[in-house]
Amino acid sequence: MGVQKLFDLLWDDFNGRLCPSSQVIHELLKQDKALINDHIALRTFACSPVGLDVLAQPFLDLGYQEGGDYVFKAKKLVAKHYQHPQPDFPKVFISQLQLEQCSDELQAIVRQLIEQIDPQQLVGSNFLHGGRLWDLSFEQYQQLAQESEYAAWVAAHGYGANHFTVSVNQLAQFAEVGEVNAFLQEKQFAINASGGEVKGTPEVLLEQSSTMADKVEVKFTNGIQSVPGGFYEFAKRYKDSQGQLYQGFVEASADKIFESTNSGK
Repeated sequence: MGVQKLFDLLWDDFNGRLCPSSQVIHELLKQDKALINDHIALRTFACSPVGLDVLAQPFLDLGYQEGGDYVFKAKKLVAKHYQHPQPDFPKVFISQLQLEQCSDELQAIVRQLIEQIDPQQLVGSNFLHGGRLWDLSFEQYQQLAQESEYAAWVAAHGYGANHFTVSVNQLAQFAEVGEVNAFLQEKQFAINASGGEVKGTPEVLLEQSSTMADKVEVKFTNGIQSVPGGFYEFAKRYKDSQGQLYQGFVEASADKIFESTNSGK
């Protein structure tokens, strides 16, 4: 499978299951040439057999290389980003919840979920857009959410892109992230305001914003419930001292982007 085919599958899963509004936003921002996807993000738990490295391997097999490492202490997360030598291919940002830093109760629920996985399900790359590999109750979801919105999200949705990201650099009708936000707010889309609607500055070489996650229906063992799914992000990159567009991520900004999936916002 090639890079484009994998991202096509991820996109189909994303707008079909996790973020139906993404297709509407995509059409609103669409122009004469195809929108450039700056990056996607994937979430997982830091444990075998679904740790960060397992999710990264299919991308490494397609020629991706490790970029930066990131730590989010308050959220008990670590992350890495990966990029392809061909600059037009999207970057991949993968994070994982450090379970050993979480409560015994949270760890017990996650272990119960992970034990349901057949290792054969993780062969190849299909699991990256395959959804949930386990069953869980809505009560388990709620218990996880009380401690970690991130843990609850992974438990509810499994594997798929948490978000896609429009590159603002290539948009013809908008030059600034704030202009994209204002346009979408006029169309009744909610923008994540945690840390400000625009996260980052030209000085840190990256500005970002995002919608709040769609509410999507998820099947739990005891019924269907509506919970936060995926969201759409917008990023503008600036040139570094060597005149090259910055390719990394800013921890302080990414920390607030994570909160796009918080419930009740």
